[in-house]
Amino acid sequence: MAALQFMSRLRAVPWDPLYWLRVALLTLGRALTRLWGRDVMLYTGGVSFFSLLAIFPALAILITVYSLLSSPAQAAQEGEALALIVPEGARGILTQELVRLAHAPHVAMTAQGGFALLIGLYASHRGFKAMLAGLSFIHDEDEPRGFVGFNVLALVVLVATFALLSVVSAVFLGLRVMGSAFDLKPLRGVSWLYSEWTWATVVLILGMSLIYRWAMSSRPVNWRASLLGGFSATALCLFASWAIAVYVEQIATLGATYGSIATVVIFLIWLSWNVNAIFFGGALATEVEISIDAHEARLALVDPRGPAPRVSPPES
Repeated sequence: MAALQFMSRLRAVPWDPLYWLRVALLTLGRALTRLWGRDVMLYTGGVSFFSLLAIFPALAILITVYSLLSSPAQAAQEGEALALIVPEGARGILTQELVRLAHAPHVAMTAQGGFALLIGLYASHRGFKAMLAGLSFIHDEDEPRGFVGFNVLALVVLVATFALLSVVSAVFLGLRVMGSAFDLKPLRGVSWLYSEWTWATVVLILGMSLIYRWAMSSRPVNWRASLLGGFSATALCLFASWAIAVYVEQIATLGATYGSIATVVIFLIWLSWNVNAIFFGGALATEVEISIDAHEARLALVDPRGPAPRVSPPES
């Protein structure tokens, strides 16, 4: 019975490439409409602001932790490698801050790290709240969480994100150390394994897919829609880093307009583009889930036993 039902559902699937192209374009257009036809820019501004507020305290926390475990200079060196995913115009402000923190006194770093921890936690929590509120708004959430539940969810997502970053960073640094210290040629010969872009891609796809799946709605979003949203958000985030680098370095000179704060402006533009990419991934995941539900509803109308036998009309 299950095999017959599966074959019936398989036969009901349209295999026309033009049909799937039409569905893909329609879904993409609806996702863009869902993203642009609303006040999503308000959530984008909030997430970008709190992200900027949390980045530099996070750097101070990174240097403080590394100063307790190894050396601040090593933390600055690894931070400079991970900062390669930031556009060239805004990369200098991160590397300068890393160098400054690496040469700060240990006692000052400990006190500064404690103060930065409070600021970073506040800004990070507010940023994740703004992001989750924007995703729920895009998703048309009809059963919003209460005040306590929403704040707890934002805190859980924040802790899970830092845990994911810590695990992936530990694996990334561990592979580099093992490849160089123990002369492991299989690890040393794979260039993409040491690329910051590879690990940034892994973190973004996994993290955003889990957020779309569990945090965007009060009920779990379809896993296929969540993965597709995570892939699209990651691709757009990486494209935004490349595009803004090309724009700033080869097309426009923002320093002529903004002067000494040009790097901050570049950093804010980069942040806003990435936040828009995250929101687009949520919009796409929502529309894909709607399409999947509609498609499964159509398949449910198909009789798994096949067409009914034709009955001859009674003779008069």
